[in-house]
Amino acid sequence: MSPRAEEATALFVVKGGEAPLVDRGLSRLLSDLTSPVDQGAGPDETPPNGGALAVAIEEHRVPPQPNNDDGVLATVLDALFTPPFLADRRIVVLRDAENLDAAQAGRLASRLGEPFAPNILVLAVTGKALPASLAKAVKAHGREIETSPVGNKTRQWMSDQLQLAPVHLEPAARQLLEKHLGEDVSRLHSLLDVLAAAYGEGGRVSVADLEPFLGEEGSSPPWDLTDALEKGDVQSAVEVAHRMLGSGGRHPFQLLATLHRHYGAMLRLDGSEVSDPAAAASLLNMSPFPAQKVLAQSRRLGAERVARAISLIADADLDLRGVVEWPDKLVIEVLVARLAQLSRPSVPSRGVRRAV
Repeated sequence: MSPRAEEATALFVVKGGEAPLVDRGLSRLLSDLTSPVDQGAGPDETPPNGGALAVAIEEHRVPPQPNNDDGVLATVLDALFTPPFLADRRIVVLRDAENLDAAQAGRLASRLGEPFAPNILVLAVTGKALPASLAKAVKAHGREIETSPVGNKTRQWMSDQLQLAPVHLEPAARQLLEKHLGEDVSRLHSLLDVLAAAYGEGGRVSVADLEPFLGEEGSSPPWDLTDALEKGDVQSAVEVAHRMLGSGGRHPFQLLATLHRHYGAMLRLDGSEVSDPAAAASLLNMSPFPAQKVLAQSRRLGAERVARAISLIADADLDLRGVVEWPDKLVIEVLVARLAQLSRPSVPSRGVRRAV
C-alpha cells in the first residue's frame, strides 16, 4: 500500500464471500495501516519517533438480527468522532457490518461525509451486500477491498495470491493446487501457511511435496461444467459434476437447474435473430462475456440439438423423481455424458430416449 496514495483515505470496506478470506484481508489492511512505512502522516501532522504514528485499534461487532440494537453503532460513532487518547490515530473496526439494518446503515452513512480524520473506519462485510444507503456512502468517501474472487475470475485471483505466497510452488504443483481447490478458495491461505511451516519461508514445493497436504477436493464452479460440455469432453464433464455434487454440496436438482438455465438461454436465442453479444446479453439479462459464449454454443449446436438437450434434462428430472430406479449420481452422470456428446460433430441430432 502506498502511503501517499492512502493518506487521505479514512474509510475502508473489506468484503468477501468467505469469512476466512475477509479475516485475512482485514489483518493485512490493519498491518498496512499500522506499519511505519505505510502510515503516511497528513500535511498537518508531525509524527514522532522518526515518522511512526502511535495507533490505537478498537474493534466492534454487529450482532445478527433480531438481537441487533443501536448500542454498537453509537459506540462506533463515538469512537470515530472522538480524538484518540494517548495515540495519534484510532482505527475503528466494525465487523459483520452486513448485519446493520436499513435505519442503522442510513444513520452511519449520513455521518461519513463529516471529517473524522485522523481516525479511520474499517467495515468488515461477509457474504452479503451492505444496505444501499451505506454502500453509496462508501463508494463516495472510501475504498472497497474485495477479498474473494468475483464471477469467473477465480483463476486470476488464485494466480495473484500465489505470487504473494510464502512458498514457491513449481508450475506443475500450481496447476494441481488450482485444479484440486476448484472454487473452494477459502482453503488456499491456510494450506499455504501449512506448506510454509513444513518447508520454510521461500521453500520450493513440488507436486510430491504438495500432495500429502491437499485433503479433499474442492468444488467446481458451474462454468467449468458448461465449458466441458461445450468442448464435448465427457470425462471432464462427469468429473466436474462429481465435484459439484460432492464437496460442492449441490443437490442433483440444483445441478439440473444450472443445466436448464444454460440450455434454456440457448433456446431463447433460437429464432430471435440475435446476432451479436450485446443484443444477446440484453435478451438474456446477463453480462456480455457469458452471453457471447451462450450465443456461440447455440450456433454450433443448432436448433435441433438445443431442443434435444432440453429434452434430456427433462428426462433426467423425471428420472430423479423415480421414473427409473437409478441412484441420483448415476442419473446426473448419464445426463452430462449425453449433453457432452451433443457437442461432438459426429453425433446425430435425434436418438432413442434411453434404455430402461
